[in-house]
Amino acid sequence: MNERQIYFKNKKILIYGFGKSGYACFKFLKKNNTCVIFDDNKKNISAKFKKNLINIRKLSSINFDFIVLSPGIDINKCRISSYLRKHSSKIISELDIFEISYPNTNKITITGTNGKSTTSKLLYEVLKDSKKDVRLTGNIGFPILLEKKIKNNTIFVIEASSYQLDYSKYFRSKYSIILNLSPDHLERHETFKNYAEAKFKIVKSQSKNDYAFIENKNNFLNKLLRNNKIKSKVIKINFLKYNKYFSQIDNIYFNNSSNRINLSFVISIAKILKINLKKVISTANKFKGLNYRQQIIYKSKKLLIINDSKSTSFSSTVPLLESYENIYWILGGLAKKGDKLKLKKKYFSNIKAYVYGKDRNFFIKSLPNQIFYKTSATLKGSMKNLIKNIKNDYNKKVIIFSPCAASFDQFKNFEERGKFFNNIIRVMLKKNGI
Repeated sequence: MNERQIYFKNKKILIYGFGKSGYACFKFLKKNNTCVIFDDNKKNISAKFKKNLINIRKLSSINFDFIVLSPGIDINKCRISSYLRKHSSKIISELDIFEISYPNTNKITITGTNGKSTTSKLLYEVLKDSKKDVRLTGNIGFPILLEKKIKNNTIFVIEASSYQLDYSKYFRSKYSIILNLSPDHLERHETFKNYAEAKFKIVKSQSKNDYAFIENKNNFLNKLLRNNKIKSKVIKINFLKYNKYFSQIDNIYFNNSSNRINLSFVISIAKILKINLKKVISTANKFKGLNYRQQIIYKSKKLLIINDSKSTSFSSTVPLLESYENIYWILGGLAKKGDKLKLKKKYFSNIKAYVYGKDRNFFIKSLPNQIFYKTSATLKGSMKNLIKNIKNDYNKKVIIFSPCAASFDQFKNFEERGKFFNNIIRVMLKKNGI
């Protein structure tokens, strides 16, 4: 009998939230435990699992051993908020279940405000090209509890959000990476301090044989390091020291500072893992990135088009605005609480902005007076304005779709928003014979 069967056996478990994470937890635990499901929206539950649903009135009649909370649940704004606060000591996460079940598995956990998915994917590709048994999980990949055939040498690359880490009690990672920190998800965490401390849990939980990688000039992270007794080896990343590696990169995807910083973290951890750095450079040179994350969808001598629909904050977009000239920038949607545009004045003249969406007035007020802008209610309207202003002159122009906002005013998610942009661009290119 393995550790998983001993610890999670004959337990009464409530699974709250039945999306991808909730389903994975249910499937993993149901064989040896009594698992029931609760979801704020019963329509999310297929007929196959209706028998496992529990009525809200019966929750208090069962003494649950664990409450598995899906990361999307806000404990302060859900249907059973008071119940959860009363039983907060029993709340665990999908990451906790994995940690308890496979405590000795090699885990590389990547978090931060921007660049988590890109860095996770790049590191995964590097390890895969180095013939490692590597799995890409968490926010980006397959649910971690659905992974099979886990061996002693299996490496898990885990993209972890602040929501996942905030609810976790037992999760620990041998290699923990915090790429960067800027205000985000404040509607959930309320303060930047709460948000940062949720991320920092992956460093605080480490032991002396573990490694933490952090951005060297992040004042808040350095303050957290000073105020906590950190046992792990802390490696501070100064991406300027990696110029000798950047000079070997021939991939336009790494032309902006954010992706070079992401690459710096990958190079640093590759050194600790004793991965051949020539392999890292080779993988980086053929890396295509992820859909809708600073994705280059068209490139010629005259025109470059970047689809960065994943962008939900100014901080994720600034590196792009600092990397090119003659920029036509499309932005808008639902603004993030407390977000501010921190862009140096010397870049203002390079940009023409096309603002759309529900919070377009917020974005207009956020733009410096020196930046030309046009506004529209919809993304389609802004695209029409842009195409009209270019007037068939596509010479040395860069179109950047980087909304700096959530998509929910007009789209289901950033993927749908990204596909919509691509479709309009496809028509534009065809109409103009490009």
